[in-house]
Amino acid sequence: MGEGLSQHRTGIVLVTAAAVAWSTAPFFTRLLAFDSWTILFWRGLFGGGLITALLLLTQGRAGLFDVLRLGRRGWLVASLSTIGMLAFIPALQLTSVANVAVINAAGPFVAAALAWIWLRERARLRTLLASLVALCGVAITAGGAAATSDIAGICLAGLMTLAIAAMTVAVRRYKQTPMVAAAAASNLLGSAVSVAFAHDILGVTGADVLILAAFGFFQVATGLTLFVLGSRLLPAGQAALIATLETPLMPFWVWLAFQELPTTRALAGGALVIGAVVADIIGDNRLQRREAHGVLDPVEANRVP
Repeated sequence: MGEGLSQHRTGIVLVTAAAVAWSTAPFFTRLLAFDSWTILFWRGLFGGGLITALLLLTQGRAGLFDVLRLGRRGWLVASLSTIGMLAFIPALQLTSVANVAVINAAGPFVAAALAWIWLRERARLRTLLASLVALCGVAITAGGAAATSDIAGICLAGLMTLAIAAMTVAVRRYKQTPMVAAAAASNLLGSAVSVAFAHDILGVTGADVLILAAFGFFQVATGLTLFVLGSRLLPAGQAALIATLETPLMPFWVWLAFQELPTTRALAGGALVIGAVVADIIGDNRLQRREAHGVLDPVEANRVP
């Protein structure tokens, strides 16, 4: 029981750290005056290169072989991750940062539904209620969209949310798959797809390369690696819910660097999301303490076959 409790808390810490890393995407995007495909190419190249280098340093040739021999399960995870990444940057460029951030808050509800369909993993009532609160935040933020660009951006953000939710469930389902290798493959696959559509790959300057490298290393490589490691230790719905902590941080970094103030809708929606996440974590800690003392509420328990 103690080991399980420790792993659960480790999962919460890892996914929380991933959310912080992911939340820096709008900051880096605002620093780059390139089309989204050029950004995706360089970001994926640096991100995938870093993860592969880390695998070589820590595991030697075995780490490289993990990347080259992922198998169907690993490529499923990598492909879903790639779809999410390819939709993310264009969404940021077509609609506001706040819209993308809070639409992503629908992820926990989608992940919980997919986990029930695929794994028969019953989401805790508390997590479902928190997900519904997050969905209210989505409705508040995205309800004012009217322009075509806003609608296109919101659709891409929805595609991103669905892909990442499915990836979260796949990580949970295939725990024995080398997920760090899958993270490397997803970045490199994203670069391979982007190169056909990018307009200015060779137009980057030395300063741009440094920004793109930081973007790939920190936001992508660090964030995705921490998430795939942490989400395998948590119920899918809870992992996705904790990851929405990036929601209030995304507009925060942009405000801090560029004085781009969030709208009232974004602030209200973000407040609902952050409150839902914090409430779920507090409730989860109480449940874990009860379980550690042998008091288990069967209604709250998850069942994973």
